[in-house]
Amino acid sequence: MNQKKWRIDMMGRRVEVPANPQRIISLVPSQTELLYSLGLSHEVLAQTIFCIHPKEMHQSKPKIGGTKKLKLDLIRTLQPDLIIGNKEENEKDQLEELMDEFPVWISDIKNLEDAYRMISGVGELVCKEAEAQQFLTQLQNEFDSLLVQTEPKKCLYLIWREPWMAAGNDTFINDMLQRMGCLNAANKLARYPILTQEEIKVLNPDLVFLSSEPYPFKEKHIEELKAFLPEANIMLVDGELFSWYGSRLLSSAKYFKQLLNEVK
Repeated sequence: MNQKKWRIDMMGRRVEVPANPQRIISLVPSQTELLYSLGLSHEVLAQTIFCIHPKEMHQSKPKIGGTKKLKLDLIRTLQPDLIIGNKEENEKDQLEELMDEFPVWISDIKNLEDAYRMISGVGELVCKEAEAQQFLTQLQNEFDSLLVQTEPKKCLYLIWREPWMAAGNDTFINDMLQRMGCLNAANKLARYPILTQEEIKVLNPDLVFLSSEPYPFKEKHIEELKAFLPEANIMLVDGELFSWYGSRLLSSAKYFKQLLNEVK
């Protein structure tokens, strides 16, 4: 019989979980990929339709809906012994409904330090402490190797079109921009501000990053922005490397160095 243990999630909640979880459902792509990186291919029971990495697991594992539209009845049928979610990416009412029936551990991530805490916490949660620590050491070394920019460029990071939306203050993306040596042009605005064309012009960014997600920006959108930001350097960027806070972060620091070399 699997014994129980108490763990504190990132919301400060005490969660009673199995000592060695065997039937895990992950509700967030970043954390799903992390679980696989920790060696839990068999223990991960099901995941969302957006948990696309690794590809072979995305193709083979049962899908329990989207991050915001979970199929609660299907989750009940699968009878997980642990559910791992996130405050921002999942809907509060759905998480609370699941809490009434299953152990639900929730992360809350706004910066890299939070991501480190999540990785450590998940490692402890699933009995993979050594693997998580090894990964954290490698990850910290990668980010420590990023050089401080003596003349940081002002960057606007766009995540949506019609209307334009940016990553503002108190977001994980904002922290990533700072760590790569950029000033977020929207760092005095709300977390995900809606911007008019005129407001973007007033922000006057040196760089504009067009994210690959959640809106799939393409080359044609660079020309659209060039029409009213002729002096800005506008680039398509890999949104996963700016916003996924699990094992994908291991590629982020190298990618940021590459981007900085391109804009010098």
